Amino acid sequence: MTIRPTPAFLWRHPAHWLALGFGSGLSPKAPGTVGTLLGWLTWWPLSLWLNPLQQGVLIALATVVGWWACKVTAEHLQMSDPGAIVWDEIVAIWLVLWALGPLSLGMQLLAFALFRFFDAVKPGPVAWADQRFKGDGWQGAFGIMVDDFVAAACTLLCLGAVLWAFK
Repeated sequence: MTIRPTPAFLWRHPAHWLALGFGSGLSPKAPGTVGTLLGWLTWWPLSLWLNPLQQGVLIALATVVGWWACKVTAEHLQMSDPGAIVWDEIVAIWLVLWALGPLSLGMQLLAFALFRFFDAVKPGPVAWADQRFKGDGWQGAFGIMVDDFVAAACTLLCLGAVLWAFK
């Protein structure tokens, strides 16, 4: 029997708070998009306060801590990849914005849209990553995170091509 995440569930364990994107994953519609939006919005102040090295360290730490939080939260929800877990979207959009450095608002919007496309539609390599790491425990939690990182890589390839074509 799966458990539906609620605001009370969010506060039951620190891992829930993180994995559910500080509550953004509780959105009744499109929690992945809401989580990505939160990631984008939180990147703005982080990019002002942290230098690129510190940003990279933050993303690495957020990945490791997020892996744990996703594992705990998925176990508590009794699901292998709950849609309410959005930490993977948050960290993946951070990765995209960090890797490309300062971007215009238009390019950030394009990055957001491309990432959401790759994460939601899961074409080619994203679908492979999503299926390859399904399961419970640490492997399943890695799977929750890795398909979003593959979606981020696809986004980076597309944006890199756009930036190269228009330079």
